[in-house]
Amino acid sequence: MSNNRAIKHCLTVCLAHSFQYAKLREKLLDSTRTQVFRNALIVDYKTGCSAVFAYGVVVHWNVNLDDRQSLREVLLEYANNPYADPQEDNFSYEIGCVQDRFQHDHVELQSGDFKVLLALSHAMAQSIKLAAFEGHAIDTIRATSHLPRALAREGIIKLNRKAMAKIRGQLFLTKSDIILNYDLLDIPEFFWEHPEYQHIYSMAANYLEIRQRTDVLSKKLETIHELLEMLADEQKHQHSSALEWIIIWLIAVEIVMSLVDKLV
Repeated sequence: MSNNRAIKHCLTVCLAHSFQYAKLREKLLDSTRTQVFRNALIVDYKTGCSAVFAYGVVVHWNVNLDDRQSLREVLLEYANNPYADPQEDNFSYEIGCVQDRFQHDHVELQSGDFKVLLALSHAMAQSIKLAAFEGHAIDTIRATSHLPRALAREGIIKLNRKAMAKIRGQLFLTKSDIILNYDLLDIPEFFWEHPEYQHIYSMAANYLEIRQRTDVLSKKLETIHELLEMLADEQKHQHSSALEWIIIWLIAVEIVMSLVDKLV
């Protein structure tokens, strides 16, 4: 096997919610060999390259451990809400193949041009960001799954208004965070300028099932929305019940006072 057909390693890491992109771009342009694209930066190394995306993801193509660690330190300096336990995906790839193909977490490429790697990186970065969204949605649903069970079992959710408001706030944050970033899962703007590479992206996006997983995530968001509505209805019910009891007590006090007046 010739050298260009050697099996190489690709590592995708979701480090943070997002990067301070403008500041990070200036830092990398000053300190490394970096090229700028729409919402992505390509850092060039002797052995390979790293694709850095504004939404907190980096994709390393045949980059050694020392270079990955050095870049990671820089990225974390400009990270918004870095993740304590970053998610990772590992792939293998080889260049100089007969056709472009993606199967069994292995990529076969005819060309190793950095724009080809960037096209693939877009799909890989979307996939791992989608996994972060999926995890966040699942964690939120699990954390609140006792509420509908309690309502079905007891007919009431035994939480005070403050606790219920906090849960509603967490549900809303999860839903709004994902919806506001939903455009990350669309076809990247890079392909508006470089449509000749979109078939490479589509190959990877199909393999990683981005569209199907996005549809499933949409269903999870519907579940969160239903939980929000249920809590809102329960909060209204509790408020109405409290008002009813206040009215009952006021009427009772008025009756007692009337009786006292008559007795006096």
